[in-house]
Amino acid sequence: MSGLPSSPAAPDPRRWWALAVIALTQLVVVLDATIVNVALPQAQNELGLSDTERQWVVTAYVLTFGALLLLGGRVADYWGRKRSYMVGMLGFGAASVWGGLAQSGTELIATRGLQGLFAALLAPAALALLTVTFPAGRERGTAFAVFGTVAGTGAAVGLALGGVLTEYADWRWCLLVNIVFAVVGLVGALLCVSESRVDGDDAYDIPGTLTVTFGLAALVYGFTLAESGWTEPDTIGFLAAGLVLLVVFVWIESRVAQPLLPLRIVRDRVRAGAFLIQAAIGAVFIGMTLYLMFHLQLVLGLSPLPAGLAALAMTFATMVTAPVAARLLPLWGPRVLLTGGPLIAAAGMLWLSLVTPDGSYWTQVFGGLVVVGAGIAFVIIPVQNVALTGVRPHDAGAASALVNSAMQIGGCVGLSVFTTVYLSAAERSAAAGGHRAAVLTDGYSAVFLATAVTLVAGAVVAATMLRGTRPTSTPQEAVEVPVHAG
Repeated sequence: MSGLPSSPAAPDPRRWWALAVIALTQLVVVLDATIVNVALPQAQNELGLSDTERQWVVTAYVLTFGALLLLGGRVADYWGRKRSYMVGMLGFGAASVWGGLAQSGTELIATRGLQGLFAALLAPAALALLTVTFPAGRERGTAFAVFGTVAGTGAAVGLALGGVLTEYADWRWCLLVNIVFAVVGLVGALLCVSESRVDGDDAYDIPGTLTVTFGLAALVYGFTLAESGWTEPDTIGFLAAGLVLLVVFVWIESRVAQPLLPLRIVRDRVRAGAFLIQAAIGAVFIGMTLYLMFHLQLVLGLSPLPAGLAALAMTFATMVTAPVAARLLPLWGPRVLLTGGPLIAAAGMLWLSLVTPDGSYWTQVFGGLVVVGAGIAFVIIPVQNVALTGVRPHDAGAASALVNSAMQIGGCVGLSVFTTVYLSAAERSAAAGGHRAAVLTDGYSAVFLATAVTLVAGAVVAATMLRGTRPTSTPQEAVEVPVHAG
């Protein structure tokens, strides 16, 4: 079957079950960016990880995931979204088993990278399936609200689940638990998800893939090296190499017949703004949560389970606020929500930046997490819908991949930059004669303040780039994809 159908197809009676399966996928790929955070002290001790290796347990997953998402989106478009989803889920589960059995730091980091590779195939396939299953109307808004809420709470759920598994089982179960998700996802896809793909030339942009992957890797590694100084030759060299490779990537994409990232996707001002906002949120989720867990465990002295559960304040705030945001979206439009949400979250981060060595969770952390969670809810409800509304059929997978890639790369770069901020603040505190708890707290406070600045920048992007947008898509604007029954 080729071309668009002449009349609207009847809704798939399995669509709400399909939504449950797809939402589960989003939960897996988001929580796996944070679930190991709680377990890192235990894993570091058992495997003899250095501090640099400890950071790369997180970075390897996020970097590989973000860098390969664009290729994963293209593969899903042409090879089949259901097929890509199932292969990605199977590979993700296998990599998780290997990681759970790792016997060295190098092996653990390698398996985390392999998880990221399969997540890069899995995530865009899932989001493209969501876009196809709910092409327009009120149901589309509901589906994206559910999907966005899962995405927004996944990081905190990962922290809580990681705390439970580390406290009562072993850090390895933070990886082995993915076996359960993989089995449920595979069975659910077989029973509830229909195949879809696009017709046309299925050539893949290998030069574009290589330049964007190595460009992002060099850029992130350069930010990591900046911990020892921004003016060091290695730091400058890797940052410059990363920027050059990304410029070459854009040049390649403007000339190849089947680009990895059709530039028309990001030339749209509204859509580009949504991608930038998603990157800012990724920096908050991935960068901030790591240092939050360090503060809870190393300064406040919480064990892994209470530390993981403490993060649920942000999750509950997001869940309570999300229905309010969904009701306000048709009234106010996405620009208001995407401007106000980051500002509210930034206020919460400013609250967290006031932590002191002798403070408590309830007075210095809990309230800040609640405010952050509430602000994030106003972002996650509209941002993915705004980013995907009006995308051409052949670009659905690439656009879906870019939504996820923006969050992962934002988190990866954010983690590297925030680590540099932390080390600089901690070194200043140590030089001033601060004791260990004061040094740590000064470092974490600086990270939380930097996160607030990032969120304010996201609000500015929304206010300036989303001007004139409307809250929901119309049937004419919605993505319509030629569907092949499967």
